[in-house]
Amino acid sequence: MSTAELQESFREFLRGFRTEIEEQKYRRRLSQMALTGSKSLIVDFEDLMAFDPELAKEIVNNPDEALKYANASILEQMRIEDPEYAEQVGEFFVRFRGLPERLSLRRIRADHIGKLVMIDAIIVRATPVQPLVVKAAFRCRRCNEITLVEQKGPLMRVPLFCANCKARQFDFDEKESSFIDSQEIRAQEKPEELPPGQLPRSIDVTLRDDLVDAARPGDRASITGIVRAQQTMAGRRGGLRTFELYLDANYVDVSGREAEILEITPEDERYLKGLSKDPWILNRLKMSIAPSIYGYEDVKEAILYLLHGGVRKELPDGINLRGDMNILLVGDPGTAKSALLQYVARVAPRGLYTSGRGSTAAGLTAAVIREKSGGMALEAGALVLADKGVCSIDEIDKMRPEDRVAIHEAMEQQTVSVAKGGIVATLNARTSVLAAANPALGRYDPYRNVSENINLPITILSRFDLIFVFRDMPDEELDRKMSDHILRTHQIRATPMPEVSPLPPEILRKYISYAKRITPTLTDEAIRELKDFYLKMRATSGASDSPIAITPRQLEALIRISEARARCFLRDKVTSEDAKAAIRLMTISLQHVGIDVATGKIDIDVIMTGKPKSLRDKMQAIMGEIAKEEKEYGAAEEERLKGTLASQYGMSEAEVASVLNQLVKEGIIYSPKPGQYKRALI
Repeated sequence: MSTAELQESFREFLRGFRTEIEEQKYRRRLSQMALTGSKSLIVDFEDLMAFDPELAKEIVNNPDEALKYANASILEQMRIEDPEYAEQVGEFFVRFRGLPERLSLRRIRADHIGKLVMIDAIIVRATPVQPLVVKAAFRCRRCNEITLVEQKGPLMRVPLFCANCKARQFDFDEKESSFIDSQEIRAQEKPEELPPGQLPRSIDVTLRDDLVDAARPGDRASITGIVRAQQTMAGRRGGLRTFELYLDANYVDVSGREAEILEITPEDERYLKGLSKDPWILNRLKMSIAPSIYGYEDVKEAILYLLHGGVRKELPDGINLRGDMNILLVGDPGTAKSALLQYVARVAPRGLYTSGRGSTAAGLTAAVIREKSGGMALEAGALVLADKGVCSIDEIDKMRPEDRVAIHEAMEQQTVSVAKGGIVATLNARTSVLAAANPALGRYDPYRNVSENINLPITILSRFDLIFVFRDMPDEELDRKMSDHILRTHQIRATPMPEVSPLPPEILRKYISYAKRITPTLTDEAIRELKDFYLKMRATSGASDSPIAITPRQLEALIRISEARARCFLRDKVTSEDAKAAIRLMTISLQHVGIDVATGKIDIDVIMTGKPKSLRDKMQAIMGEIAKEEKEYGAAEEERLKGTLASQYGMSEAEVASVLNQLVKEGIIYSPKPGQYKRALI
């Protein structure tokens, strides 16, 4: 097509395309651009194909030429629709959405150079927005004459000589130059689309003008753009014969994995509100969490609340209170922990799944990397990519201790601080963490405290709102039902329908996304319920010999759970029923892991410090006796200690030996000779 035909064809499309209801779709969009202050007209490519297949083909095959004249057509039409706005902006862009063929990122080849393509990818990196000069002004040092030079390519072009006085010395004048915004992002293949045994491939994407910041790291997006080739440089030797491919973006369509981006139409809103009126909605939502996994009703209910989350609060003094919940699943092998984590990562807005064995501190939080230009750049890790979403961390106990430290800050303050390579930054990690761990001895030992069962530091254990233990115990009735469920699932290749039908994943995702927009507040009844429970639990800790049953950290967890349950019903008020349900889940969690196995009492210090009160009392008694014997004999004899502690405190020889080993391991005492002990810190 000639240039005149191109411009006329596209102008005809803007004026003449009508929908089935005879609406002039693009004239309406043009008139709305002035109201929204937009410079871009989004065109659905299928409309163009239906109206003029030849023009559509020309745009795909020769986009540079075709887009130039399509942009000119928009400017001409805008001068008719709104002359004042057309004069003010001066340049408009056509953005094509939804090409007929989605090209796999790894199938971009040399044949595609200069063609318009569309890929689906996940954004893994984004540079800061920088001004890019498009028309550079140079001022002659001799006569002050301004020379304008159009800029193309990566390097600045300067004039050879002044047209007025033929001088060759110039100064760049930024005030007289024209700039546009520019940004580079990196798009990577989606994990679910990766061929077996292949590493994910990526491509750099250039964003210009109003496309900058259209996508952030962690977003899944469909990117329409022109394939370009840039020569690979070999230092001072010049350019190589090989070229690197990149995309010059025409349109970026974020596909709605994030809660605030997921589009909820008025019809969706009416449908979701109708769903919330169902008296069995909580059961339906619970059953929609990994329906192929049998049982675990309490755990699924907790995960449902984690997906909805509580309300994040900013206090007047600048302190932020997190609304996101953190849950830890500890269990025997083969209890479907990993399957639960993977399902949650799929259904959650901005959900990510990672395994602790293959995760480093940089991979989980953030890494400072060196760019091609030589500068340092920050690349987001899993917890930052899952901002405002859920990060599922499997086998968290298998992470190296130095890597595990990286998630401390993210789990409580919900930020990631980096100070490396001259970059000092604090990134948001407003993420719910759903983690799974295996018991240290293979199977969970109910006669050992949780801190002894899990190879995790107490500083991390204490940051989980709820901890559940999965134990594989033979039970005839339960085993029969589970085997029926598994066999039926394999037979019909679908989840067996429960009594109350669950919601499909896409509906569940929309329901959660809509619910997260609600900010429920506590009612007086809910406050009374939570306060009574907290005070009752604290009252049991009043006596000097009683363990501490609950701390303010658990009270805040109860508030988050209550708010999340209110969101499940799309309510803006937290009722006493929400508070009671939160208390029930917290009690179950404490009965799983907050029990001092020596006394059978609830002792929150089992989670918060790793030492129940009974163990602390024994340690204090032994330390007191060691101090006495040190003064009298110079060192404490083990046999004498056992006799004294048995008669005065009723401790068995095995208990004394166990506590002595614990004190030596923690460096509180040491053994100068076999059978003798001294205090390390006096």
